[in-house]
Amino acid sequence: MSGEETRQGVTLTNLDKPLFDGADATKRDLVDYLESVGDRMVRGLRERPLSVVRIRPGQEPFMQKNLPKYTPEWMARVTIWAESSRREVTYALCDDVRTLLWFGNQRAIEYHPTLLLADHRTGPTHLVLDLDPPPGEHFRQAVRAAELVRVALHADGLSGAVKTSGAKGLHVFVPIAPGTGIEDAAAATRAVAARAERLDPELATTAFIREDRGGKVFLDSTRSGGATVVAAYSPRVRPGATVSFPLSWSELDAISPRDFTIRTAADALADRDPWREEMPPPQTLPADLIEEGHTIPIARVQAMHEGKRRARARRAGTDS
Repeated sequence: MSGEETRQGVTLTNLDKPLFDGADATKRDLVDYLESVGDRMVRGLRERPLSVVRIRPGQEPFMQKNLPKYTPEWMARVTIWAESSRREVTYALCDDVRTLLWFGNQRAIEYHPTLLLADHRTGPTHLVLDLDPPPGEHFRQAVRAAELVRVALHADGLSGAVKTSGAKGLHVFVPIAPGTGIEDAAAATRAVAARAERLDPELATTAFIREDRGGKVFLDSTRSGGATVVAAYSPRVRPGATVSFPLSWSELDAISPRDFTIRTAADALADRDPWREEMPPPQTLPADLIEEGHTIPIARVQAMHEGKRRARARRAGTDS
């Protein structure tokens, strides 16, 4: 078979080369997968500034935000001021399958869109809870933690959709009404995590500092504002080239994240789009949830201050 061909006007090269160490797949497998799920995947990427994780042969994975100079003119894009790096960044807008195939040819494995659309005026589109189990094989713990989040949401009349992260955990997405402020959405996310933690503090924790988690599932509520989250159906740079796969809540107990790879996920989907099927309509956030969230310190800021406090304590102990 040739290692070069053209699909949807995109020239594809080196298709029969290994994708990355441990992938058990070639670049052709990646492109075939992206093409087969393309329409479904693009639904979650469209109009969102996109970052990708690429792997060049013989190199470590790297995150690419700014589009390279050789990007074709036909690709949609948006330029945004990045406060952290004090520069303008031109992001791709993956609005069609052709763009997805071009990225696949660039060996872009992972696709991380923002929670904000390119037009930020509508505010965040979802709350996201990232459920990260402790090191080791603890996916069942993540499933139990996801149920805590689901119960906490239902108590406030909310519902969400769930997918594997493609790594070892789960993501819960809660679609919210347009016009929700960034700070209010972030506060509500913190409150949902805190309420889920209170349901079973022996299983789940909101502790941002890893050493404070005590073998519990971390309910990460920091995905807010301009943050990115790996897209539904996106492959991951993980052994076997696993995929972030949407599920119904009833399916969680019967699966393993390793069940879904770029070789198996398309067949598992058939003609379905479970991410669209399972996603509730946008919901208005209850005032009490937002109010509680604004009383909860921002995890990263709190962790930074706590880290400084512990460093001072260690220095004081050494000096004494």
